[in-house]
Amino acid sequence: MTDPRRATALSHTPLYSLAKELNARMTEFSGWEMPVQYSGITHEHHAVRSTAGMFDISHMGKFRLTGKTVLAQIQALVPSDLSRLQPGEAQYTVLLNDQAGIIDDLIFYYQGIDPDGIQQWVAIVNAATTNKDKAWLLNHLDSTEVSFQDCSTDRALIAVQGPSAIAKLQTLVTEDLSSVKAFGHLEGTILGQPGFLARTGYTGEDGFEVMVPPEVGVELWKALLTLEVVPCGLGCRDTLRLEAAMALYGQDIDETTTPLEAGLGWLVHLDSKADFIGRPVLAHQKQNGVQRRLVGLQMQGRNIARHGYPVMANGKVAGIVTSGTQSPTLGQPIALAYVPTEFSKPGQPLEVEIRGTSYPAIVVKRPFYRRPPALSF
Repeated sequence: MTDPRRATALSHTPLYSLAKELNARMTEFSGWEMPVQYSGITHEHHAVRSTAGMFDISHMGKFRLTGKTVLAQIQALVPSDLSRLQPGEAQYTVLLNDQAGIIDDLIFYYQGIDPDGIQQWVAIVNAATTNKDKAWLLNHLDSTEVSFQDCSTDRALIAVQGPSAIAKLQTLVTEDLSSVKAFGHLEGTILGQPGFLARTGYTGEDGFEVMVPPEVGVELWKALLTLEVVPCGLGCRDTLRLEAAMALYGQDIDETTTPLEAGLGWLVHLDSKADFIGRPVLAHQKQNGVQRRLVGLQMQGRNIARHGYPVMANGKVAGIVTSGTQSPTLGQPIALAYVPTEFSKPGQPLEVEIRGTSYPAIVVKRPFYRRPPALSF
């Protein structure tokens, strides 16, 4: 008999065949067959930290929103004040439910207003929540006012990250990429074809995420290979983002966690915003404090704290590890965990239970890694 769990075929990005040609080790991720590694997670990780690496992230959700009232309508769905954005700027934020739980984290890119007064927006969301996010947005946006286009399968998306990433990418792009600030973006020309380029990423390094038609994505990947940009998989994407203390949806944040609990208070703009979904809960937490916080943990030894492991304080279970790994850059185990606020200050000693034995850990400031400032001559 056929295993019903295998009845649904996995989706493939436009770059799938190129990954197979490079003998990438593949894995299932949110209904997609994706490369987990090419030359090895540690090698790929160090390549991004030292030179440049590239990731196929075409599986992520890609939406375009147009209309005269887009801003007013999406303002009601997020805690961040999107009215601050100028054309060519973007905001990392979260969609919230009524209890201020995080439906997803995403980036809204504001492209400006055309001569007819039509606002142009792009939203990039997580692959695992693309359908959920689409349904949520369509349910809350006025379809007579806002045009919603799902471009998720119509575009390739490639992240080029690392100290040398922009210099290498610049050789393929007409526009001056150095003029684009962090979280800036533009419609540019890459390999002679139009493309969307954003100075964003999920690694803690500088770089761009490039959205282009599938056939251009294939040519871009090949061109970057000739420039010795290292192909990278989901494995090192996870170790890189964890060193940078960037939340992973479904592990570090979800519909049971609020942005204030998750250390994302910097994207909650209560003072400059009117009503939005989840505001009463956040206002209460802001005034009275949260009961738990997401903290960084550094293990005091070689044992690795993994997702789901209990965090102990005074011999009792106090919290839970959400993400953990051996940091290739720091050479020691690091983790994120939710703990009661009273145990959340840096320097707080805790323990993590690993297979029935408790091992010492200490709360440390996040991020675990911060890229060195660029040198100027």
